[in-house]
Amino acid sequence: MGEVTYHPVMRKRRGLGSAFLGLFVGLILGFLILSYRLIVSNQQRQQVAIWTSAPSIRSLQTLQAQNIPKLRDDERINSSMSNLVFVGVMTAEKYLDTRAKAVYETWGRELPGRIAFFSSESSTVPENCPDLPLVPLPRVDDTYPPQKKSFMMLQYMWSTFGDRFEWFLRADDDVYVRTDRLETLLRSVDSRRAMYIGQAGRGNSEEFGLLSLEYDENFCMGGPGVVLSRETLRRIVPHIKYCLRHLYTTHEDVELGRCVKKYAGIPCTWSYEMQSILYHNSSGAQAFTGNLKKKEVHRAITLHPVKSPPHMYRLHNYMRGLRIQDLQQEKIHLHRDIHAMADKLGVNLETLKNYEIAEGVRLFPVDPNSEDYPGDTDTLGIPASLRSFKPATSDEVIPWDFLSKLEYSLTDSNPRRRIHSDVKEGLEDITREVIASINSYSRQRGRIVEERSALYGYRRVNSYGTDTILDLLLVYRKYRGRKVTLPVRRHVYLHQHFTGLEIRETVNGIEVSHQESDDKSIHNLLRGSFLNLNFNSQNEDPVQSKTINFILPLSGRYEIFQRFLQNYEDICLASGEKTSLLVVLYQHKSEDSFNKTINLIEHFKYKYRNAGIDILPVSGNFSRARALDLGASRFQADDLLLFIDVDIVFTNLALNRIRLNTLPGRRLYFPIVFSQYDPKVVYGETGRQDKFIINEISGHWRQYGFGIVSLYKRDYRAVGGLDLSIQGWGKEDVEFFEKAVKSGFDVFRAADRHLVHVYHEIECSRQLSSLQFSMCMGSKADTYAGIETLANMIYGNPDILRFAKERRQKRTNSAG
Repeated sequence: MGEVTYHPVMRKRRGLGSAFLGLFVGLILGFLILSYRLIVSNQQRQQVAIWTSAPSIRSLQTLQAQNIPKLRDDERINSSMSNLVFVGVMTAEKYLDTRAKAVYETWGRELPGRIAFFSSESSTVPENCPDLPLVPLPRVDDTYPPQKKSFMMLQYMWSTFGDRFEWFLRADDDVYVRTDRLETLLRSVDSRRAMYIGQAGRGNSEEFGLLSLEYDENFCMGGPGVVLSRETLRRIVPHIKYCLRHLYTTHEDVELGRCVKKYAGIPCTWSYEMQSILYHNSSGAQAFTGNLKKKEVHRAITLHPVKSPPHMYRLHNYMRGLRIQDLQQEKIHLHRDIHAMADKLGVNLETLKNYEIAEGVRLFPVDPNSEDYPGDTDTLGIPASLRSFKPATSDEVIPWDFLSKLEYSLTDSNPRRRIHSDVKEGLEDITREVIASINSYSRQRGRIVEERSALYGYRRVNSYGTDTILDLLLVYRKYRGRKVTLPVRRHVYLHQHFTGLEIRETVNGIEVSHQESDDKSIHNLLRGSFLNLNFNSQNEDPVQSKTINFILPLSGRYEIFQRFLQNYEDICLASGEKTSLLVVLYQHKSEDSFNKTINLIEHFKYKYRNAGIDILPVSGNFSRARALDLGASRFQADDLLLFIDVDIVFTNLALNRIRLNTLPGRRLYFPIVFSQYDPKVVYGETGRQDKFIINEISGHWRQYGFGIVSLYKRDYRAVGGLDLSIQGWGKEDVEFFEKAVKSGFDVFRAADRHLVHVYHEIECSRQLSSLQFSMCMGSKADTYAGIETLANMIYGNPDILRFAKERRQKRTNSAG
């Protein structure tokens, strides 16, 4: 090896080179560090304006919160039923008088705890909801994303109520919460453990890999609501400052999940069930605006989003209806328990109303005549069975209706018909509840059953309720262990018990409450005295006080009009009913009765001087539409009108229904009239029939007749009125009914046994349009007799059937 020599010049050169190299590297590193700090600073400034202006815990405790309820000293964890959960609702100033108000006035008032709304520092309580509990967070605005608002809300909840509540719910102002089910869920979980409950998410497909989440990390989606236990909140609140400084995304719920994972050490609940109980509908603003009778709505604890406040109220009323059904079912179960125990103990059911369990302790603490009395056990307590109703004779046996794609009934004049909407809705309710009952233990058993279709069924209604038998095609899915999917069939036997009548009186859609006063006023003292002063106007029945203004188009038919006037006199004039009658009179082409009709009306006007009877003579060809329109023009906008035909007979009960079922600005009433068959065909030449006998032999319901209608004049104009271009008989009522249905008014139809169309022969003129002539001939064919009568005629006279067969054969041969 050669010897290495040392030279002083070599050392000097190496020192200068190192110095220059170190200076260059330092400049490069300094530039990189400065650039990195500038980039990080800009990113933090863009994401949140953040903690440099954030309030301290002390300032949060002293901020000007409004309407936040003060808690009593005894309202602490495990010492009060109302200290289960504190709900913080994130909202904005522009939504305080709409969305926030709707939340507070619906589910916000039914919480087993407290609720507060968190908004920007400039927010104030809205005038239309002065008791709204509002927390305006200092140095927080309503810009999006709301990370600062969310974290400040959590810090306020902990610093103010951390030792008072077991659970804390972070919610938006467009979520609906079923508070009873939320309470059931939270009371089943140990609140002393760190819990982070919600619908787990990892972002959509477009955000995958951009949220800085590890493969085993997730977050609770904020929309359907996020539940934090007291322990979880205790762990993360001291680190909120750090979490706000280190944001990776603009998603508030993602950053909350990251903070919980880092400092509480727990992820969001990995549970498939959370997708259904904390339900998010992806339809956006259209979510929960349609039919609410869906399994997703029924099994959920929270529903999101509900963007429109009216739909929030609608959803709340629907949930209250479900709650009422649950309470009614519970009442039925209690009555059945009492019924069974009374049977075992040999106690007479009649004595249960005043029965004492112990001395001075009654079984039913309220009087049997009180409105709070829970019902008779002898009726409501009958055990569930398809044999509850026991017929005493063969005539009392109730046949079953067969259901498949159509409904087949022995008791209907049309034995084969489509399944009506009320029956279809009831069957859907039954199926949904049955499937929910089957799946109530699906998680423990590792299987789920889904409905495929209803193959067939039977249904009947008796005095106790509705009996239903269904054959269901189901799909059995086993997801634990060996996965299996099998089609199965099950029979469902169901008895739905009637729960009693619920009656309330309304006037123009507003409920009337009757409060009796013990004080005798001067009005009561002078009532009926010789002074005959009218002091009873304020006590007048608001329903009976409505005047019904009859409008009757008439052309000829003098004898029929005599019968109508006699009926009007008996029901309206003689009894003092508040009615008026306007006859719109046309000349008849062949019947010379115009002057006689006028004289008859003048006679009644003279006989009843104070009766509102009038006549409106009209020239030209008869037009029912024009006659009714002219008659309506004689009245004021707030007058109640009744369009009627001369063939109708009625009772005072029909007038009462007209007053009750017609609401100004809201509802038009189209009663379904009972129409008589030809009495000569049904009862023979000498047979005489009471006009108000209602059965399938005597007549039929005119389900497709819309000529009789009651409505207010302003509503008649709002709908668009009758089509005045229609001449003669028919079609004008169908056109008007279609207008009413499309108008947005509530169109109410109901069968009224006290409105009867008396039989008369129908003459269909060839001068009518083809559609009017076809409708006229159809109505004429319906007036002869019912199916049973016609069938008996054919069975009793085989020549009728033989003639029909020969006629059909001739037509077939001629066509061939």
